[in-house]
Amino acid sequence: MALFISSLNTGSNGNCFYIGNDEEAILVDAGLSCKETEIRMERLALSMSKVKAIFISHEHSDHIRGLPVLAKKYQLPVYITHHTLLSGKQQIQQNLLNSFIAYAPIHVGKLQITAFPKLHDAAEPHSFTISCNGVRVGVFTDIGAHCENVIHNFKECHAAFLEANYDEEMLDKGRYPYFLKNRIRSGHGHLSNKQALALFVEHKPTYMSHLFLSHLSKDNNCPNLVHDLFRQHANGTEIIVASRLQETAVYYISA
Repeated sequence: MALFISSLNTGSNGNCFYIGNDEEAILVDAGLSCKETEIRMERLALSMSKVKAIFISHEHSDHIRGLPVLAKKYQLPVYITHHTLLSGKQQIQQNLLNSFIAYAPIHVGKLQITAFPKLHDAAEPHSFTISCNGVRVGVFTDIGAHCENVIHNFKECHAAFLEANYDEEMLDKGRYPYFLKNRIRSGHGHLSNKQALALFVEHKPTYMSHLFLSHLSKDNNCPNLVHDLFRQHANGTEIIVASRLQETAVYYISA
């Protein structure tokens, strides 16, 4: 059984990723409004009736702003850690709340979702891998550095959403104030193109078929620049730049 995946949106204006099989699906993060999530799902011919749960990586608004309405409307279980819930200050129905702990797999139908800690300036940030019948997809965004947790999980993925947030030269010469530039490149902020490329080149498994470059900065990156950079090192992996303005196509990932 393969996995069908799409980025509904990724960037500082909202993040939401769809991963599912023929029978069920999950969303990782809910940074779009409920209505916009529905619109993008409909354009992709994806049914909300297949979505069985939402997994939240951390509490920043671009990952949770659509969560309360989306969860309530569709009565979706929300998997979120205690500290992320407290820091995010979102009002979620108590009966929908579920916690998770790192490395303890959660099963949603035939999907297996495993969380692991990452480096980011949030209360209790996690990334996720989602697997089904030997096919594994990873969501690796909002990462300050590729720590051993990220490396270990990236090496096992058939496809991955990987943050490539900023070009170092564009950030240096850009309009952001000094403190914000330092926050982004602090080791608990975001991955640069160069850092993401190093992870890809050094740790990509031979069977990785698709890489979705994600969470690109509007001001400090360029889709064409980062696509060309990664394409030079793709070695058979399809490179997709996930947009901050629209959904990607739905991709079929198999072993």
